[in-house]
Amino acid sequence: MIGKPTFLTKPMPPAPRKPMGLVSCSSYGLAHQAAPWRYNLMHDQAENVLLWVTKGQGRVIVNGVRRGISMHNALFLPAGTLFSVDLPQGVQALIVQSPAGLTGRMPQEPLLLRVRDSLSQAEITGEIDAMTRELTQNRPHLQEALEAHVRLVAVWLHRQVKSGAEDAYKETAAQKLVRRYAQAVTRDYRKPTLMGRYAEMLDVTPTHLTRVCRQCCGKTAADILNERKLYAARISLSSPRPSVQDIARDLGFSSPAYFSRFIQNHTGKSPSALRRESAGSAASAT
Repeated sequence: MIGKPTFLTKPMPPAPRKPMGLVSCSSYGLAHQAAPWRYNLMHDQAENVLLWVTKGQGRVIVNGVRRGISMHNALFLPAGTLFSVDLPQGVQALIVQSPAGLTGRMPQEPLLLRVRDSLSQAEITGEIDAMTRELTQNRPHLQEALEAHVRLVAVWLHRQVKSGAEDAYKETAAQKLVRRYAQAVTRDYRKPTLMGRYAEMLDVTPTHLTRVCRQCCGKTAADILNERKLYAARISLSSPRPSVQDIARDLGFSSPAYFSRFIQNHTGKSPSALRRESAGSAASAT
């Protein structure tokens, strides 16, 4: 009697897991040099972001509140956090971006950690170096290896909080208001909502909202909204598509002409010029 085919007697191997997106590691200095606006403009990311500063000092704005950051400081930003980074030339830092749902172990709130313990400093640098090697070598089971390292980074973050390294502060009424505004901008910046309407939704006057934003981060409420729109526009203009008309509509502008004036006023260049410039940079990098 002929036995059953092997494929019927042996269990099927498990289906490969769907990739959840790429983990990326980069030098802040090199990435900033290529496109400073990607860090200087207020924006949020769909991924978790970890900034590890190894030399120098600068400033960051997180949910509308400006903070100082310096050597051996770690800034963790969960996906959806509105932020910008201002690190002068010469500051050395590493940036890690990881998919929001990769481990389920990352903290759910932004963290600023002042890491004074040399062992902890070496641990996080080592984890980032290990991820960089994995990405460079592209060996089998890359996704599993990266997930394991991201889990270890999550453990490191929680341990730093437990050890008292978190630079926590008690929010003032002004900071709470600005945080609520930052969250509203992150949620609704693509809608044709003017800053005054945001103030109305927050039960304050536009003048008061602008005053507390300037107090907390040095930018007006309109600056924050405009920077988030400008960041989204520049991301879209970094690719050949969509069309300028589609970008304008997607970002809530009443017309392509108004969108073009917005870009011209904030960058000194037209949308088409920015797109050509981006295409030239991409070609020179290949």
